[in-house]
Amino acid sequence: MGECTHDPGRRRFLAGIAALAGGCADRAGEPAGLRFWAMGREGEVARELLADFERANPDIRLDIQGLPWTAAHEKLLTAFAGDVTPDVCQLGNTWIPEFAALDALEPLDARLAASPAIARDDYFPGIWETNVVDGRLFGVPWYVDTRVLFYRRDLLAAAGFSQPPRDWAEWRRAMAAVKRRAGEGNFAILLPLNEYGPLLALALQQDEALLREGGRWGNFRGEGFRRALGFYLELFESGLAPPANDTQIANLWDEFARGHFSFYISGPWNIGEFKRRLPERLQDAWMTAPLPGPAGPGASIAGGSSLAVFRRSRHKDAAWRLVEYLSRPETQRRFHALTGNLPPRRAAWAGTLADDAHARAFRDQLERARPLPRVPEWERIATEMRLVTERVVLGDLPAGRAPAEIDARVDRLLEKRRWMLARGPR
Repeated sequence: MGECTHDPGRRRFLAGIAALAGGCADRAGEPAGLRFWAMGREGEVARELLADFERANPDIRLDIQGLPWTAAHEKLLTAFAGDVTPDVCQLGNTWIPEFAALDALEPLDARLAASPAIARDDYFPGIWETNVVDGRLFGVPWYVDTRVLFYRRDLLAAAGFSQPPRDWAEWRRAMAAVKRRAGEGNFAILLPLNEYGPLLALALQQDEALLREGGRWGNFRGEGFRRALGFYLELFESGLAPPANDTQIANLWDEFARGHFSFYISGPWNIGEFKRRLPERLQDAWMTAPLPGPAGPGASIAGGSSLAVFRRSRHKDAAWRLVEYLSRPETQRRFHALTGNLPPRRAAWAGTLADDAHARAFRDQLERARPLPRVPEWERIATEMRLVTERVVLGDLPAGRAPAEIDARVDRLLEKRRWMLARGPR
């Protein structure tokens, strides 16, 4: 039997709990209140982006909340603990495994199979795989991120290279030639020690996984990571890269403009920054290129954000309609125009974006983007990899000891995962 609610104070209390639980007290005949959380710039443009969706779906009332990236992860965990998660949320795709492990997300495989709007084969494969955990789909890519080379093509041409390098051997020769011309105090490439992205991209180009036995143990002592680490460290040892973090570079764009370095590994957000911050005389002097690999065009990081439906949502059908709308190629093109974010669907690249010379390298690279290990601990693992590598570059740890040191730190981070997996299904 239900509890008595005749007491007015108790009724107000229960009504407040219902409101906190996500608007579950929608009145009959009223539009379903659908809560959508988005981060950063995406949260700022969501209302404009979704105006047509609201007009076409009068039975849905959107409650859009923008969150700063710096607070989003903690707020989501707090919402999960308090059972007040949103219906639909933007999640960085490295967060998908964590919230899937918490059983916070709705599996989407059945809805995808019945959807005429979302074509699985139209998505870049590495990006799609970031949303698959233990064989089940928990998110749909919303925008993509990967890493490519930003380079000074005028300085590369002056050093004798008419095209960007395609493999490691050619890249070494190009960097050595650029460094010789740059002279004392200048370098070929900037690899900030407080960023793990460049080394991670090189490691993803190897045939061996970074974790072994289903993500139970580190595999940084494997030949693949040792090869990537050796190439990376050689760039510092030979003076091609400065042993500095990005806070020690006065102004990245000014230093790139004056030729302090000619190569830089970065993501799509820097297309707009380079266009805005480099002087007009250098706008034709820089370009982007896919990352060189050990023996030809190489892989890179599959990053970005996805759209996830929370398991406790009371409006899953409406939530899926929102995901489908945001996944349309024409919506993704509008989203790119508002934010500069790159679309995850090949069909969305038609038109203006396909003609953007600086974005073309990203389109190429996305076909060879590889997902990161899909374990909740991944971001902490990547941080430990960076910290150990920084010690090697600064001379505080012998290079030969680095792989074992990273593995030891990673194995400690994965201890709880091994324990949980040993217990079997919940």
